[in-house]
Amino acid sequence: MLRMIEAANYEDLSRRAADILSAQIVLKPACVLGLATGSTPIGTYAELVNRYKKGELDFSKVTTVNLDEYVGLDGTNDQSYRYFMNHNLFDFVNVRRECTHVPNGMAENLAEEGKRYDEFVESLGGTDIQLLGIGHDGHIGFNEPDSRFIRETHEVKLDERTIKANARFFESEDDVPKTAITMGMGTIMAAKKILLIANGVDKKDIVERAFFGPITPSVPASILQLHPDTTVIYNFE
Repeated sequence: MLRMIEAANYEDLSRRAADILSAQIVLKPACVLGLATGSTPIGTYAELVNRYKKGELDFSKVTTVNLDEYVGLDGTNDQSYRYFMNHNLFDFVNVRRECTHVPNGMAENLAEEGKRYDEFVESLGGTDIQLLGIGHDGHIGFNEPDSRFIRETHEVKLDERTIKANARFFESEDDVPKTAITMGMGTIMAAKKILLIANGVDKKDIVERAFFGPITPSVPASILQLHPDTTVIYNFE
C-alpha cells in the first residue's frame, strides 16, 4: 500500500515524519529504527529531540541501524554519517550508544562488513520502519542507478551527481569520498514499513518517476512500489 502525503512546508513535513516515527516508538518501545542521513531528515530528528526533551518519547529500548557510510571516514570525522547521527539525534536522546549501528566505512574487507551488517539486521528481525530520503537520480541509501537491483549491503562508486550534491558539506568537491558502503535493496525492502521524505521542487520529478513510473534499477527508488507498506511525505515548494 502506497500513501502519498503532501506537506504544507518543510516544517510540516518534519512534524509529520516525526509523528510516524514517534508512534512506532510509543507502540513498540523496543523497536528497530532504520535511519537515514542527508539534509532532509535534519528537521525530523530535531522534532524527535524536542519530543524527547518534553518527556513524550523514550529511546532507552530503541535499536537503530543506519543505511550507509562513506568509505574511509571514521566516526570522529565531521563528515561521516556516524558523526551526523550523533550530532543530530543520538547525543540528545537517551538511546544507548551501543544500540546505534552504522556500517563500518573503515573496514579492511568491505564485502565481509556488508555480509556482517546484513546478518546483524536480520538477527534483529529487520527494521520496524525504515526512514529514507531520495536523491535526484532516484538513489536510496547510496544505491545508485544500475543495471540491476543489488540485494546485499555493498560498496558502491558514487555517481558524479551524488558527489556534486554532497560537495556542499565538504571544503571542496575533491574532498567528497568517491565510494560508500550502503545497505542493499534486500535489507531495505525487508523493513516492515517504509517512510520516505522528499523536500523541494527539485525532487518533484524524481518522486513522480519513482512512484508512478516503471519499476527499474535505473531509478532505484522505484522498487518501493513493490513494498506493502510505504508512506511518502513530500513538499515540492
